[in-house]
Amino acid sequence: MSKKAKTRSNSSTTVAMRTAPNWPLLVLSLAGVALSGYLTWTSLSGGDVAGCEVGGGCDVVLSSRWARLLGLPTAAWGLLAYATLAAIAFVRRVDRHWSYSFTVAFFGTCFSVYLTVVSLTILQSTCPYCLTSLGLMSATLALVVLQRPVQKAQRSWLWVTAGRGVIAALVILMVHAVNAAPQAEPIGPEDPAIRALAEHLSDQRVVFYGASWCSHCQDQKRLFGASASRLPYIECSPNGPNGQQLRSCSAAGVRSYPTWVIKGQTYVGVVLTLAQLAEATGFPGAASFK
Repeated sequence: MSKKAKTRSNSSTTVAMRTAPNWPLLVLSLAGVALSGYLTWTSLSGGDVAGCEVGGGCDVVLSSRWARLLGLPTAAWGLLAYATLAAIAFVRRVDRHWSYSFTVAFFGTCFSVYLTVVSLTILQSTCPYCLTSLGLMSATLALVVLQRPVQKAQRSWLWVTAGRGVIAALVILMVHAVNAAPQAEPIGPEDPAIRALAEHLSDQRVVFYGASWCSHCQDQKRLFGASASRLPYIECSPNGPNGQQLRSCSAAGVRSYPTWVIKGQTYVGVVLTLAQLAEATGFPGAASFK
């Protein structure tokens, strides 16, 4: 091969490199990290989300079964996506930088749109935090589209999005099938120890405040199986997620579900295990739940 041919071959295989991080992408990603990180922290710590009133749209959405995915808060997966985008902002190779950022932003936007549709159609509520995240992820996707490198422009958008779109659709369909499936009511014989604990809670004048639409409340009841009906439970939202909270619940200072009041101490927004309930109330058979 001649020197001229070699030169042409080398120039054709030259890879374009970025000289600096993708600052616009980094800024949007860090804003998403801050938002999703805050929601993840409040969910895992059982804290209250600022401006999220009981029974309000934010509370309905963040207390629904769609607020968790594979045992983790959905916000935690958003945090992972935004953190990944922030890391991609430092990838120097142009083609890989764009491919990685487009893939993550595309999946993130598709899933955010899906959650927004669920909140509007099924939950009939909106969450400002979730809508902000949708805006950030959509803005990120728009930014990446505008930054499409010249060598990528030779490929049609159908070719670029087809495979990613099919995978995103399959993931969303699976998530929806799991979350939309009716929850089976506990049936069958009662466990003697669990029944005794439920009756003990009533005897100790413990109060369990909740709402029928609260997924965490349903998880709490599910721990008691067929004995759930024996719990000292008060339904605070009989008129649905958009209805007014019962006065008795408001007077008791209930701000989030589930709320347990045990011997003057309040446990807010957390699902307590049978062992925790037994220990907190001095149940004689507490050792059987450890």
